[in-house]
Amino acid sequence: MTQPIQIVIPMAGLGTRMRPHTWSKPKPLIALAGSTVLDYSLEQFKSLPASYEPHYIFIVGPNQGQQISEHMQARHPEKKVSFVVQETMRGQSDAIYQARDLLKQGPMLMTFSDTLIETDLSFLPHETAQGIAWVKPVPDPRRFGVAEVDDQGWITRLVEKPQDVSNNLVLVGFYYFQDSSMLIAAIEEQMRRDLRLKNEFFLADAINVMLEDGVYFRTHHTDVWLDAGTPDAVLETNRYLLEHGRDNSSRFVGLEGVTVIPPVYIHEDVKLKDCVIGPHVSIGAGCDLQRVIVANSIIEENTQVNQIILEGSLLGRQVQVCGQATRLNLGDQSWAMS
Repeated sequence: MTQPIQIVIPMAGLGTRMRPHTWSKPKPLIALAGSTVLDYSLEQFKSLPASYEPHYIFIVGPNQGQQISEHMQARHPEKKVSFVVQETMRGQSDAIYQARDLLKQGPMLMTFSDTLIETDLSFLPHETAQGIAWVKPVPDPRRFGVAEVDDQGWITRLVEKPQDVSNNLVLVGFYYFQDSSMLIAAIEEQMRRDLRLKNEFFLADAINVMLEDGVYFRTHHTDVWLDAGTPDAVLETNRYLLEHGRDNSSRFVGLEGVTVIPPVYIHEDVKLKDCVIGPHVSIGAGCDLQRVIVANSIIEENTQVNQIILEGSLLGRQVQVCGQATRLNLGDQSWAMS
């Protein structure tokens, strides 16, 4: 017999740090190591036991749902997905609160759409804590939120952007709630108290309300925490994924006039002529590259690149580039010549 589990992924943000790419598509659909950020986000839940029946709840912005829905139908038609629109950007807790009618009593997982971790969720059916916050120690936690714990390992408080480095248990943006209705009640109390920062309701404050009420939360460590929120972070995450199982360079060994330096991901529907590709390059379907040297870059679908050296670049869909050595960050349907 299966048990429903709700998996909430807020993704309604404007993605301003990833512009110009997010002018034409939602941030979760940015290309990454042969797939998209959203595809890798969903992979985080592949270790859920068969006893769970996942229901994915995407909180999207007013103009994002159509593209994400089409992607899910094409790539993940087997998944049960519901969409909720956050009309006004009022923070993480508000995003979750928009889904309150779908969040039935029972277990819930939540992650942010630009946060990727590696974790094993097979322990959840036997979990006794009422909540879990995934953490990773980092040298300087002051840009993040941290979890304060007592001698028994229970979380006593979550702190946004601490002033010192004495506690380095950084919150990575991945949470488990034994009962989603308790979280909704805490968010309602957070809003009643008007607990917000820079006019946004942060999830950490809602969890602190739960802690005040005696809810038992613990931490769970992850060794791998990847980010896809900025161009540099996307390239870094692309490098990691290519180095950990996403490389398909062996398919292109011996291709005349082409040198491939692993790790790379090159879609089978790509035209290459007189190119040096790699390392750490991802190239989407329908691309045409001629007389190109490219390294540490992502090139999305149906893009044409000619007579250029690219390093540390992000090229969107249907881009045309011709010129000299450079570093580019071009959104969809762009054209550049130098």
